[in-house]
Amino acid sequence: MADFFVYEFVSSQWRHLSSSSLEPSWVFIFFLISGLKRQISFIFADEKNPKVMAKRRIRWSIVGVMILLLAALAWCMRPPQNKIPTVSGGTLERYPQFESQFIPARDVAVWLPTGYQMGDSCDVLYMHDGQMLFDPTTTWNRKEWQVDEVMDSLIQAGLIRPCIVVAIWNTDDRLNEYSPDKSWQCIAEEQLKNVDAPHLKGDAYLKFIVKELKPFIDEHYKPLTSREHTFMMGSSMGGLISLYALCEYPQEFGGVACLSSHLSMKHLCKGLDDQAWPTGYREYVAKHLPQTNSSLIYMDHGTRGFDADYGTYQQQLDSCIVSHGWDDRHYRSLVFDGHDHSETSWAERLDQPLKFLLGKGN
Repeated sequence: MADFFVYEFVSSQWRHLSSSSLEPSWVFIFFLISGLKRQISFIFADEKNPKVMAKRRIRWSIVGVMILLLAALAWCMRPPQNKIPTVSGGTLERYPQFESQFIPARDVAVWLPTGYQMGDSCDVLYMHDGQMLFDPTTTWNRKEWQVDEVMDSLIQAGLIRPCIVVAIWNTDDRLNEYSPDKSWQCIAEEQLKNVDAPHLKGDAYLKFIVKELKPFIDEHYKPLTSREHTFMMGSSMGGLISLYALCEYPQEFGGVACLSSHLSMKHLCKGLDDQAWPTGYREYVAKHLPQTNSSLIYMDHGTRGFDADYGTYQQQLDSCIVSHGWDDRHYRSLVFDGHDHSETSWAERLDQPLKFLLGKGN
């Protein structure tokens, strides 16, 4: 389970050391450092025996090779030098450190499809983890969602309506900002007694989007502003906050896409049993879903890595939503065999939620 710990908790530059399992290179570095320590201890031990000294010269050579390997690996895994993403299709307009009264400032970028003119009639898609969407040369793991390539090709082919993408960068507080606040109120009190719950900031994050960012986008870009033309998409914790956004602001969003949603919340909240948080989240959704079939909800998950744990929890949520009368034209839940918890997998199936939300027949 090391992948999700690393994915969610380390600093902004190194938050995602691995998206499916701990990278072999990092394991190698750990053992390399351990071996280097032993070699140095042996070299500097007080010894005058010629045979031992000969061995020490060999050890010096080994240490030198280890140092070179460490330097080479450190250089290969250095954080991206280019922090400004570029796109292969369309254009990207950046708003560094977009200010908010609800949450700390963060970068925002707006992707415009090829041929877009200011004021063109188009939909709007708000996406979380904005720094991971466009350019692998600027991401921690050299992976991306390929949003620009996939969306531009679908628009040009006439498979989806013209749409701009508002990419919202995450921060070191990603876990708290993507946590659905009110779902915690649905967890049984006895389960919460010994739980170190996160410092919930999901409501504040959504207020930033709805009350500050959306008005700016609507005023500056003049897109179609009604809920039927406004959508949200995210993965993992971003999937949870997207469905939560639809429940909290059904008058603002006409649909959401939730990829590899972390429905289990396993390993994030010590003290809860395996069903406590999924049950609480499911009860919240059941109580706050928009009017039946009034919106579009897309959910999916893979079968490898951390996604392998999602099947049962997703099936339970599927049953809950379908039991409220949602049909397959408005609610879709898919499983992608062989896909894992990574941008590579999300990019491979990105056309599915885009066509579901933005297809010209919808």
